[in-house]
Amino acid sequence: MTRASLANGTPGEAATRELLLYCHGFCTALDSHHQGEDHTLFPAIAAAHPELRPVLRSLEQDHSMIAHLLGSLRAAVDRAAPPQELDQHLEGIAAIMENHFRYEERQLLTVLETLELAAEPREVLGPF
Repeated sequence: MTRASLANGTPGEAATRELLLYCHGFCTALDSHHQGEDHTLFPAIAAAHPELRPVLRSLEQDHSMIAHLLGSLRAAVDRAAPPQELDQHLEGIAAIMENHFRYEERQLLTVLETLELAAEPREVLGPF
C-alpha cells in the first residue's frame, strides 16, 4: 500500500491487509530497536558521557511517543479506518521519526563511533 493509494481513497481490503502486515513487521522491529537503545545503548552512553543524559532522556521520550503513534496506527488499521485517517497517522509517524533520527544523529554520532559496548550489536540495535 502506498501513501498515494491512501490519498486517493483507494485502500481496499487487500491494500489494508498489506498495510497491516507492513505495520506489524515495521512496528515490531522499530519497537525492538528502541528497547535495545533504551536498555543497553543509552545506559552505556550515560556511563561514558554523563553530560548526554538530558539528550538520552529526550530520545527515550521520543521512543515512547513513537510507540504510542505506532499503536494508534495499528488500532486504526485493525478497525479499517478511512484512508484519510490512515494517512494522518502515517504523516505523524513520519514527522516525529524524521526529527528523532536527525536529532539522534546530531547528538550521538560522534559518541557512537567511539563507544565500546559489552553487548552484541543485535542486542542493542534489534533487527535493523
